[in-house]
Amino acid sequence: MAPEGGDVGLRVVTTESELKLGQLLLARGLITEEQLARALDVQRLNPAPVGALLVSQGAIEEDALTRAVSEQLGTEVADLKHGEVDADTARLIPEDFARRNLVLPLRRVNGLLAVAMCDPGNLSLINDLRLMTGLQIQAYVAGRTDILAHLSRVHSVRPRLQQAARSLEESRPQIGVERTITLDLGNITASSPAVEIVNLLITQGLRDRASDIHIEPQKDFLRIRLRIDGVLQDVAHLPNSTGAALASRVKIMAGMNIVERRRAQDGQISLNIDGRQLDVRVATIETIWGEKLVLRLLDRSRSLINLPQLGFSKRASAEYHRILHSPYGMLIVSGPTGSGKTTTLYASINELDKQARNIMTIEDPVEYMFDSINQSQINKLADISFAHGLRAILRQDPDIILVGEIRDRETAEIAVQSALTGHLVLSSLHATDAVGALLRFIDMGIEGFLVASSVNAIVAQRLVRKICEACREPYEPAAEELDFADSLGLPAPKAVYRGQGCSRCNMTGYFDRIGVFEVLAMNDHLKRLVIARASHREILEAAVAGGMVPLRVDAWDRVTSGVTTVSEVLRSVYII
Repeated sequence: MAPEGGDVGLRVVTTESELKLGQLLLARGLITEEQLARALDVQRLNPAPVGALLVSQGAIEEDALTRAVSEQLGTEVADLKHGEVDADTARLIPEDFARRNLVLPLRRVNGLLAVAMCDPGNLSLINDLRLMTGLQIQAYVAGRTDILAHLSRVHSVRPRLQQAARSLEESRPQIGVERTITLDLGNITASSPAVEIVNLLITQGLRDRASDIHIEPQKDFLRIRLRIDGVLQDVAHLPNSTGAALASRVKIMAGMNIVERRRAQDGQISLNIDGRQLDVRVATIETIWGEKLVLRLLDRSRSLINLPQLGFSKRASAEYHRILHSPYGMLIVSGPTGSGKTTTLYASINELDKQARNIMTIEDPVEYMFDSINQSQINKLADISFAHGLRAILRQDPDIILVGEIRDRETAEIAVQSALTGHLVLSSLHATDAVGALLRFIDMGIEGFLVASSVNAIVAQRLVRKICEACREPYEPAAEELDFADSLGLPAPKAVYRGQGCSRCNMTGYFDRIGVFEVLAMNDHLKRLVIARASHREILEAAVAGGMVPLRVDAWDRVTSGVTTVSEVLRSVYII
């Protein structure tokens, strides 16, 4: 387009700062055309900034996106990882507004307010900030994760938790224990401090990326812990006398029996927090100091992870992709509880053609809902178990079946028969490694020839914490780390990496998790060994000789490439 009042025949040279963000990322080689097209397709259905979509799809790191936005707009990057944020200044903007618009006031100097923003080009938002604060705005660009991490720190719930706990304790009559509990059950109203405490805990858990909230009565206090990136972290110690009221409030929300305290119970809560749909699975158990609760947080608004984001190496990814697109057979994902098996199965289902094939699932519970897939959930009251549900699914003309977990012989037998009769069956199984999962079928009473004929591959996996990209530094490996490499028969590196600790990772040195895998693809030799009931060692040696990369070796590759640390591998990938 010609400039206003200019010669129409003149060629207008568009500068780099005037290019659209997607074009700039393409020009810099940071994304591919296919990744941009996929993000734009999603944007048409779900309006969101293209940069945020590219990050959620794993196409680009958030820091690289922030640098590209800085280059595009000619705006400086705010150093939120190491720079200090004045808490009083940050509170000039209401928390809800700051979170909704991803803005963080940094400092105020001579009537000028420095603000970190995801989109410094949003002039309307800058004008709103100027009107709200009465100050001139100096905009900086920063990543979404860094802004939200600082907002959670500035607007921490911990002081409010302690204050609400004191209010709850003061409102309780100081009389006998049994009478006190009865009064607690009757006084849970909308204005009760117990309601505020539970809401604050769930909100903080969601904002801190926690998968679970533990409410644990101890002898002298009530301990609150969050499981973040697979590791439990203390959040608060509340007076022990608040435990009964908190348990009652959670039970009311989850539709559980508030009077029954000695028998373990399960329940579910659906909430909307910060504009995100949240499912909370609640489990209770009686301990010697009182009732312990665990709340599992499932963020339904979180976008599903794609297979490339899981962490497969190039070779393992190619092998897994080939097996996943087999017309029939069984694909098993194994590992302990919390190792990401369900996430891998969901990512796998997401890769398959949902339009041309009938995909059905039986799960406990259904954690994420898919379009064009028929999902069902086991129901003990209706006598719908994995075995019964799988038997019913076979009468629904399925092409692909996902079984949440194979727990018993009956389910295993039906899954094997389904794989042998022309269906592709995906399932999970608890086992320490891929060979162990293969042998578990034998232990369940399935004949070796049936296992050999039906199983296409077994994937064993673990989750390890990733070193925080913002504070990663190299260092010379210690003697015990070199010994680990030597035990694997691998050369010792000159340098490995660790996280120093920064504001993004809350001084832990780790941020987020990634999978480590071993992919055991069945071949004729392995099938003969299974039929002959060979030992674990014999099958493992044959699998490695056939090209399988063991879990510990795959994990060591993550160490040498600077993704995780040796201590994290020893914590998560230990195998006897």
